[in-house]
Amino acid sequence: MARSLKKNPFVANHLLKKIEKLNMRGEKEIIVTWSRASTIMPTMIGHTIAIHNGKEHLPIYITDRMGGSQIGRIRAYSSFRGTREKR
Repeated sequence: MARSLKKNPFVANHLLKKIEKLNMRGEKEIIVTWSRASTIMPTMIGHTIAIHNGKEHLPIYITDRMGGSQIGRIRAYSSFRGTREKR
């Protein structure tokens, strides 16, 4: 269900503060977060965010095509485990 246009997009305060601080310094580092409901803002583009999937944090590089979607909706595939063995 889409969020009302009267409301602003949700972004966790701690996540927004970390990104603004990194942008001011001009640094790039991995940002660890549990907030999957946060919306990707234009200030986040170019950063790597480690998203918690319930078991571990998976680093995702934010591109301009991801803007406007929620962090939790980005598919973070696990590592390749090989093909199934035939019996």
